[in-house]
Amino acid sequence: MRWNLRLTAANKGIWKASELQRSLAEHGLVISAGKMSGLWSGQPVSLKLDDLDVICVVLGCEIGELMIPEPQKVVRPSEETAARAAVGSSGVAPAVVPRRRDGRSLPPM
Repeated sequence: MRWNLRLTAANKGIWKASELQRSLAEHGLVISAGKMSGLWSGQPVSLKLDDLDVICVVLGCEIGELMIPEPQKVVRPSEETAARAAVGSSGVAPAVVPRRRDGRSLPPM
């Protein structure tokens, strides 16, 4: 998915992150300057669905305008790779690390 907030906001006449931040606050969504910067200039790591609703209301847009699917980026494993993984003949076994059930670390060896 590609995050498209900046272009969507520009299409609605909002050119600055601070303008959008004020509009969001008027609708009950108070966002810190750091998080707003991340939303405005990059790809958000996480975003609550309720916050996404408020952004859509403020911008008068649909989710499809904010999040653009990029199916070409999805990599499908080749049939050979899938068959090898199913059989388990990859050749290299993952290292087994003993762990205690209570979460505490083991003594040094």
